[in-house]
This record gives sequence, structure tokens and C-alpha cells, in this order.
Amino acid sequence: MRYGIAFVAALIIGCGPPAAPQHPAPVTAGTIKPIAPATPAPPPAAGGGAVAVVPAIGCPTPGCVFHAGVAGYFTCLAGGAGTCFHFGAACAPADGCMYDPADRSYKQCGRTSEGGCLQWGAACAPASRCMFDAADGMHHQCDEVAGGACKKYGALCSP
Repeated sequence: MRYGIAFVAALIIGCGPPAAPQHPAPVTAGTIKPIAPATPAPPPAAGGGAVAVVPAIGCPTPGCVFHAGVAGYFTCLAGGAGTCFHFGAACAPADGCMYDPADRSYKQCGRTSEGGCLQWGAACAPASRCMFDAADGMHHQCDEVAGGACKKYGALCSP
């Protein structure tokens, strides 16, 4: 658990706001020089200190998720295992398919405001099928969607 917290903290710290765009100086024909071919690195010495190789992981893209406590959608800045534990600004899903807590189903939203829906439409399901389950307050992969509601929830998923 301690390593998971450290990993998430490293992502949050390392994935701060994007840097301001930098524009390079214009290139003129006289400033271009050929680049020498790269030489391969020598093989590691036998026996010596082992080095762990960590795969490169990009910064996670914040999603727009349902927050049951305020019945609205907010940017999820950090989350996993079916829930978001750090919310940001109010938002609306790009596809307009939002959870309606009044009847516990997903519907198209015709007009949004501050993360909430002001005008509900026809039933829908998120393209990812990662849906909110009011019974446990978590997001699960929906194995059977019917009329905007999930009839059979599966494993936890990241909203």
C-alpha cells in the first residue's frame, strides 16, 4: 500500500501543469550542421550493481466523473479502483451521457451547468461501459446494459 501511495504522489508531483510553450529561434541555412551517428552503449559489466528498469508512464489524463456526494460531474485528478479521491473543477462528459441519480440510470444531457444536467434526454451508456453503481458508490464495468441502467456489474474500473 505504501508503494502505491508513493507512486500516486510521484505522478501528481511529476505531472504538474504543462509548461508554457517555447518557440525555438528561426533556422537559417547556415546554422544547420550534420549530426554524427549515435554509438551503441557498451554491454553492462558482469556481476556489478543491478539496476531496475522502470517503464516510462505518461501522465494520466484527468477524466470527467460522477461525484455522488454532490450529484454532479467533476474532473478526476487522482483515482483508481472504481473511485476518484481527488476532484477538480466541474465538467461534463464529452459524449453528453450522464448519470441521473434520481432514477439511477444514464441519459443524454441536453443542457449542462456546473457539472449537473438541466435537461435530460434519452437513455444512453458511456462508450467505456464504466458505470456508477449507487449500491456501493463505485464505478464498475457493466456487463449488461439495458435502457441506460446496468443490469449486471462486473469488475471495478477507473472512471
